[in-house]
Amino acid sequence: MKLINDIDSQYKYLDDKSILVTGGTGSFGRHFVMNALKRAKPRRLIILSRDEFKHYEMQQIFRPEEHACLRFFIGDVRDFNRLNMAMREVDIVIHAAAMKHVPAAEHNPFECLHTNVNGAENVVRAALENRVSRVLALSTDKACNPINLYGASKLASDKIFVAANNLSGSIGTRFAALRYGNVIGSRGSVIPFFRKLIAEGATSLPLTDPRMTRFWIKLQQGVDFAVAALSQSRGGEIFVPRIPSMRMTDLARVMAPHLPTHVVGIRPGEKLHEVMVNEDDARQTIELEDAYVIEPAFSWWQRSSYTNDGAQYAPDTFYYSSETNTDWVTDEQMRAFLQDLP
Repeated sequence: MKLINDIDSQYKYLDDKSILVTGGTGSFGRHFVMNALKRAKPRRLIILSRDEFKHYEMQQIFRPEEHACLRFFIGDVRDFNRLNMAMREVDIVIHAAAMKHVPAAEHNPFECLHTNVNGAENVVRAALENRVSRVLALSTDKACNPINLYGASKLASDKIFVAANNLSGSIGTRFAALRYGNVIGSRGSVIPFFRKLIAEGATSLPLTDPRMTRFWIKLQQGVDFAVAALSQSRGGEIFVPRIPSMRMTDLARVMAPHLPTHVVGIRPGEKLHEVMVNEDDARQTIELEDAYVIEPAFSWWQRSSYTNDGAQYAPDTFYYSSETNTDWVTDEQMRAFLQDLP
């Protein structure tokens, strides 16, 4: 059993739907919009973001006069009234808005909590008030065994969305989350940073710790998994794609084989390795061919478990870490990834 079983058919789930993407001017939002316009026929596609300049930039790429379904909506998930207005007559919500920069969250904790926790509550409340059909929240590997505020805030967000299924009652709204690792080439990530240093003639590349590993996923994969999760969600799951790991030392070597590296030390709140499923989650984790599904611990879940369709539970000792992962990005794969980036 796979999460992505026929991705073209799964995109058809978006046909004739009114879809809202919070944080829709970010890397994920832009790529999702591109795919939705090419591979589906949504009735409305609403991009919610608080950044007016990013709205302007995105409108130059996806012109509203060429795509009648598009709506650009300036707003912030912190503002319930504005969010509630944006969600009127919406069928599907993808919640991608978040404060994601780990050091920034450590130094600005109030702002992180307002966006990542209060914003999640606002999305749930607005979805219930507007009788939205399905909500998918994008999460992060940092939400599992968190040691930084960003991860802790996203763990709280995950808990909010899972528990929200208890609140939908006869409304029938189904909430789920999708948790994955570093997106290759996304804004603010290490690859654009290394590229900038190389272009500027750096004599070495900085590494926080030579032992560091991370999960990696391509932006297209992230969007496809989101669509698959939306089309198959039963409400309450945390979806975890099976994706490869890579050592930061290997990334630096592939990007600049002619340059040495120097260690700058781990930043506040940074881990050596990331985890997406821990031992305590393993008891509720279902193994699919291309993903794991962490089922909610609530008693109502048993009526719709994936095991009814032949999937199996992971071992009780299962632990999905970027360090112990059995799938690793090869040099050739990373070079191919880098060539595909703009």
